[in-house]
Amino acid sequence: MQQTLSTGQKALHINVDLKKFGTFAEIGAGQEVARWFFHVGRAAGTVAKSISAYDMAVSDSLYGATDRYVSRSRLEAILTTEFTQLQNRHADRASEHNALFVFADTVATQSLTRHRRGQGWMGIRFQNQPGEEASDIIIHAEMLDGETVQEQEALGILGVNLIFAAFYCNHEAKLVINSLLDGLSRRRVDVDMIKFSGPAFAGIDNRLMSLQLVESELTDAALFTAGGEVVQTSEVLYGRPVLIERGSFRPITNVTLDMLVRAQKQIQLQGPPQGESPVVVMEMTLNNLITEQKIDHQDFLARVDLLGALGKTVMVSNYTRFDGVTAYLRKSTQSWIAMVMGVPTLREIFDEKYYTDLPGGILEGLGRLFQGTVKLFIYPTRETAAGEVDTADLLDVPPRQRSLYKYLLENGSIQAIQEFDASQLHITPREVLTRLQSGDPSWQTMVPSKVARLIQERGLFKNAVQTEAEPDSPAGPPTESGS
Repeated sequence: MQQTLSTGQKALHINVDLKKFGTFAEIGAGQEVARWFFHVGRAAGTVAKSISAYDMAVSDSLYGATDRYVSRSRLEAILTTEFTQLQNRHADRASEHNALFVFADTVATQSLTRHRRGQGWMGIRFQNQPGEEASDIIIHAEMLDGETVQEQEALGILGVNLIFAAFYCNHEAKLVINSLLDGLSRRRVDVDMIKFSGPAFAGIDNRLMSLQLVESELTDAALFTAGGEVVQTSEVLYGRPVLIERGSFRPITNVTLDMLVRAQKQIQLQGPPQGESPVVVMEMTLNNLITEQKIDHQDFLARVDLLGALGKTVMVSNYTRFDGVTAYLRKSTQSWIAMVMGVPTLREIFDEKYYTDLPGGILEGLGRLFQGTVKLFIYPTRETAAGEVDTADLLDVPPRQRSLYKYLLENGSIQAIQEFDASQLHITPREVLTRLQSGDPSWQTMVPSKVARLIQERGLFKNAVQTEAEPDSPAGPPTESGS
């Protein structure tokens, strides 16, 4: 196995590679990345310029006016401006001898007064070979150290890792991701978004890269839009209310969609808090994605494409309980959060066995789940077409939780969905998939028409085997929900 280079060794390796020549532009946490290249020596052949435009007026004069200085748009403006200048000033040298690059970051370290952790954007625009069209890697990271000086140190290491990976690991995007935390750990840095673009990464699907971030444990969750654009959570959810449904979506069924539609209607009839419509998010956990004891990337993309066709934003996470989801969303919004789930999932939420890792047990877990304004909208279920309908109002929880459950029900934190389509209430994704794979055309009546059409056109799910890890709708433990 090849030994991982230290941060200093990586910086020196780049410095002695006379084909690399570029600019470092860093805002907000010191010039911690450029410092490594000067510190190890032999930087004269690598560093064209190092700049730090801290003053907002100076920054605006260089890169244009902006409302948010720590943002993706600001990072992209820096990369574009500096790379254009580098090309113009070193055109002859670059075309003959050097592959040009610009590294940039815009970061806000922790704020004790605002109780915010450090976070920011980092990216590199680089030529794989001299004179070639440039490619980009852009990431967003949260700095988790308790002191600013430690955040700055971690930022410097992360930046060197990104530059080195862009130059020497770009033949395999997974290697880029897996090398980002060399010399670091998840206790110090959380990388929750990555985007690859340009000829060096032709054919890469950034949705799979989002999944890879979660699989490789660089972050707990990643988000992308219906159009397939990877985003950092705050770009979509900042200050907004959220309506979220968890499931396997393999495939998304009429019941799955009805759960969401009925919850939205009930929220609207009640008059949503703060009067704002929510961002709708469909969440899949890593456990939801397992087929044949592994995560099949093509199967994952099939599910995502179907959700995208319905205009849904997708979140991939490794959260095993819904209180983890609440904590994650609370980093981006203090507005209201609504979660849609089935009765069996709600029953599992009140099972103490899922909270044994918490010092406060189920009380601590539920306290985290309902932090801020959080409501659970519960869709009814029944085992068979002729069976009895189970609702949240009639849920029988363990004796020790009954008073707590009654309190949450009476104050509206848990609400039964009042209107629903009883005709397919017993239909599960497992049954739909079984019918689809056996050639029974009746499956088409159990999914939205657009979903049925796409499944037929692309031949989706026909050969995959569903495992016990996938949930029925709307059943499942707190790791899963009704779909």
